[in-house]
Amino acid sequence: MTDYAKARDVAEQAREKEWARPSFAKQLFLGDFRLDLVHPAPQLSEEETKKGEDFLRALRKFLQVKVDPAVIERSAVIPDEVIRGLAAIGAFGMTIEEEYGGLCLSHLYYCRALQLTASYSPALSALLSAHQSIGVPQPLRLFGTPEQKRKFLPRCARGEISAFLLTEPDVGSDPARLATTAVRDGDSYVLDGVKLWTTNGVIADLLVVMARTGSKISTFVVEADAPGITVEHRNAFMGLRGIENGVTRFDQVRVPVENLIGREGQGLKIALTTLNTGRLSLPATCAGTAKWATKIAREWGTERIQWGRPVGEHEAVARKVSFITCTAYALEAVVDLTGRLADDESNDIRIEAALAKLYGSEMAWRVADELVQVRGGRGYETAESLHARGERGVPAEQMLRDLRINRIFEGSTEIMHLLIAREAVDAHLSVAGELINPKADLKAKGRAATRAGGFYARWLPGLLAGPGQLPTSYAEFGALAHHLRYVERTSRKLARSTFYGMSRWQGKLEHKQGFLSRIVDIGAELFAITAVCIRAQEDATDLGCKPYEVADTFCNQARLRADALFHRLWDNSDFRDVRLARRVLNGRYTFVEEGILDPSLDGPWIAPARPGPATAEDVHRHVR
Repeated sequence: MTDYAKARDVAEQAREKEWARPSFAKQLFLGDFRLDLVHPAPQLSEEETKKGEDFLRALRKFLQVKVDPAVIERSAVIPDEVIRGLAAIGAFGMTIEEEYGGLCLSHLYYCRALQLTASYSPALSALLSAHQSIGVPQPLRLFGTPEQKRKFLPRCARGEISAFLLTEPDVGSDPARLATTAVRDGDSYVLDGVKLWTTNGVIADLLVVMARTGSKISTFVVEADAPGITVEHRNAFMGLRGIENGVTRFDQVRVPVENLIGREGQGLKIALTTLNTGRLSLPATCAGTAKWATKIAREWGTERIQWGRPVGEHEAVARKVSFITCTAYALEAVVDLTGRLADDESNDIRIEAALAKLYGSEMAWRVADELVQVRGGRGYETAESLHARGERGVPAEQMLRDLRINRIFEGSTEIMHLLIAREAVDAHLSVAGELINPKADLKAKGRAATRAGGFYARWLPGLLAGPGQLPTSYAEFGALAHHLRYVERTSRKLARSTFYGMSRWQGKLEHKQGFLSRIVDIGAELFAITAVCIRAQEDATDLGCKPYEVADTFCNQARLRADALFHRLWDNSDFRDVRLARRVLNGRYTFVEEGILDPSLDGPWIAPARPGPATAEDVHRHVR
C-alpha cells in the first residue's frame, strides 16, 4: 500500500460514517433544498437566553475595564491578572456543565462570547476557544468517563488552562505520519515524541495528547507538569502575538491508564467529532472581527473627505464598504444558525460547522484586506504609531495579521475543501463506490451497478425541476424569496455537476481538488444565502426593512460568486497548473528565480525529531 493510500485509509477509518440525524447541508449538496430543516430556526428557552445575555454583559464589562488589547499586542503576553479575571467570571467554563462548576452556555452564546472577545482582542478569543473547543473540556464532555469528568472538568472551569496536542514537526494534516507513541506499561502508558504549534501549551495545566498506540491513534489527558515534559520553545507568529504556542517534548512521560479518553484507537474519531461543533469557535471570531471592520469602514468612510466628498461615497470605496457590511451580516447569520442547530441537536451539523469554518475564515480575511485598503496608508500603519502621532489608533493591520491563521487553524482551507467534499459525495460513494474502485472484483462491481442503477433512477429525475422554478415559492420571505428560489434551483444544478464529475473522472475524482473545491465553495455560498434570508426575516420584526436591504445585497454578491464558480468547474487551468507545478518542483524553471537573494535563516526545512537539548533562552514557561 502506498503512503497516500495508507493516509487515506487512516482518515477514512476515522470518519463518522452514519447519518442518524438529517443534515441540511448534506441534502443541499444532493440537490434537495430542505428549508424545513433550518426554518424556522430553533429558539433557545428564556432561561438559556437570560443566562447567555447575563454573561455577555459581564464579559463586555470585564473587557472594557480590565483588558488593554494594545498591551497584549505590544508585549505578546496576556497578563496574569487578565487570565485570573476571565476565570473569575467563568469564561473558562462557558461550555462546561454546571454540575462541574461551569456556566453551561448554549453554543449560540458561547459563539457570541467569542465574537465579542475577538472584536477586542483576538489573542484572548484564541486562548478561550483553544481551551474549550479543542482542549480538555470538549472531548471529555463527548467521550469521557464520569470519573474523568469529575476529575478534570471542575479544574478546567476554575481556570486551569488546557491545550490540544496533535501536530508534529513532520505531521500536519496527515495523521498516518504521527510519530508520538504511547506504550502500555502496567497501569500506565509511556509517551515519547514531540508536538508542534501547541496553542496554550506553554502555559497549560492540562493537555489533550494524540499518540500512536500500536498501529492506531489514541487520545490522553496529560498533566502538563508531569516528569518528562519539556516546553522547548515558545513560537512567534505573524499575528495573535499574545498566544502561548510552543514546542512540547515528551520523554518517557508516564500517564495513568485511566487518563485514556475513549478506547484505544479512537483518537482520530474523537478529534474529528470534537471539531464538529468545536469548529464553530473560529467562524465566531471571524464574525466578530468582520462586524468591527464594518464599524471602522462606516466611520472612516464618513470622516475622510477626498475630492469634495466623503471617501465612502466614491464608487471604488463604496463597493468595498458594501462588501464588508454585507459579509459581516452573513458571517454572523451563518454562525448563529449553525450554533442554534447545534443547541437543538435534531440535525447532524458536521457539514454545516465545516462550511461555517471554511466560509468564515476565507471571507473574514477578505473583509480585513478590504478594510486596510479603505484606510489606505493608515490601514498599513500600526495602531500604536497612529496614536503616537495624534490620530485614532485603529489596529486594521493587526486584525489582518490576526485573521490570517484562521485559514490554517483546525483544518486548512484546502483540507476543509476535501473534508466537506468527501461528505458531499458520500451518498454517491455509498451506492457506486465499488464501481469506481480499481481493486473491486467483477462480482462487487455487479452488485454496485445494481445498487447504483436503483439509486440514480430515483435521484436523477428529481434534479430536473423543483420549487425554485415557481414564482410563488418561499413567498413568506417577501423580497428575499427569489434568492431562496435561486438556492433551490442551484442546489439541483450543483448535484448534477457533482454527478457529471463522478461520471467523467470516476475513481480519479478525489484527485480533482480544484473541481471539488469549487463544488464546496458553491455549497458554502448557498448555505450563507439561506442563513442570511432566515436571519433577515427574524431581524425585520424589530428593525423593519433594513435587514432585508443588507440581505438582498449580500445575496446578489453571493450569487455572482457562485455563478462564476460554476463557470470555472469546466473552464479552468487546473490541468496546466498541475503540469507546470510538477515541472517547477523538478527544477525546470529555476531561471525564474535568478537575480534575487534569499533572506531565510539557515536550517533544515523540518526540524530533526531529536534536536539537541534546549537552552535556557529557548525554554519559556509563563508562570501564572
